[in-house]
Amino acid sequence: MADLDFEAVEMAARRQALRLAARALEQRLNADTSDHAGPELPCSCGDPAEYRGRHEKTFESVLGPLRLERAYYHCARCEGGFCPRDRALRLELFSLTPGVLRMTGSTSALVSFEESHALLHELAGVEVSVSQVQRAAEALGAEIAADERASVERMGEVAPTMYLGMDGTGVPMRPSEVAGRAGKQSDGSARTREAKVVTVWTAESRDEEGKPVRDPGSITYSAAIESAAVVDTSTQRSDLAERVLREATRRGFTEAPSYAVLGDGSAWIWNTAAELFPQAIQILDRYHAKDALHRTAHAIFGATSSEAKTWATARCAELDEGKLQAIVRALRPHFGSSAEAAKCATYIIRNRRRMRYPKFHALGLCTSTGVLEAGCKVAIGTRLKRAGMHWSVSGANAIIALRCAKLSGRFEDFWERRDIPLKAAA
Repeated sequence: MADLDFEAVEMAARRQALRLAARALEQRLNADTSDHAGPELPCSCGDPAEYRGRHEKTFESVLGPLRLERAYYHCARCEGGFCPRDRALRLELFSLTPGVLRMTGSTSALVSFEESHALLHELAGVEVSVSQVQRAAEALGAEIAADERASVERMGEVAPTMYLGMDGTGVPMRPSEVAGRAGKQSDGSARTREAKVVTVWTAESRDEEGKPVRDPGSITYSAAIESAAVVDTSTQRSDLAERVLREATRRGFTEAPSYAVLGDGSAWIWNTAAELFPQAIQILDRYHAKDALHRTAHAIFGATSSEAKTWATARCAELDEGKLQAIVRALRPHFGSSAEAAKCATYIIRNRRRMRYPKFHALGLCTSTGVLEAGCKVAIGTRLKRAGMHWSVSGANAIIALRCAKLSGRFEDFWERRDIPLKAAA
């Protein structure tokens, strides 16, 4: 009981201290009338806007609600108005101070908008509605996406061997975003759009057997729902290729003595790799190759058949030993009865230069670290593929950008760049 009383007293004291701090900050800010810049200011439409006095508005801050007075200018042509201080402090879109916006972005990168709303209330005592959380997070994510395209600064050390992976995963979309698109549903329609993920990492660490292991904290992500294709006559790179090149540049990928691209069998991955990194070692991720063999075994013998498991185990052993011709020979008798068997053989023949696993191992290279599979799950699935979620492309891309910045350790760098105009205004 004493513990409960102490907790109640502690919380009450905290609330009172925050209220007092909020009132003191209110008084200080409201006493500053320097945002009154004369009788007129230019409006964004080009016409002059007239000073119409000081208007009050309540903002949510880390101290609680702040009731602030700001100089207000009205434009007769636009029939709207603006407050210079709101513009200078980037408060014109939301009733959130930069500190609350930053917390909202951090929580929304990790959990749903509803959970973010609850966390802000429970841990910080900040009241931001679910709809405010969504609008603020998506606007901040759009800022981060634009910053990602504009700021390509080097980060991290260049390791002796650098790895770059590409993969894709479906994101559940609103019906309007997939109308008329072909997909994998029984009626041929689509319910998802593909988010393409690029990851860069190092693996200089070794396990007990001396095999390379991904270095903790070395992985960075960049992703979006965007096209990997351009028309044949175009001289421009695709949106995806530009994203891959930016991430590679940040990490110094091609500056390493040795660098490798990993992916599954998707043509867009290897087309992008050939276009951007013609000297890179190409490795078909061994996890995906073995998964293809297991799927083929289930198609030939049945998913619950013990024969399927035995067959797949033997083929995976041949894969590890580099016996690709043996795998194709084992598939050939099933071509007539299983389309999946012929498909798997084509997959191996097409990617045989990327499946030289004994040679790659002899060079000390990773052939499968789980990074590709985990990348899609960590960067996309955990946040955007939860039950009941359906996204617009713009909303999904905003949250993807926000999440990738947070996971890659770039959120603080973005915020420092974002704060420069605010510091100048102060």
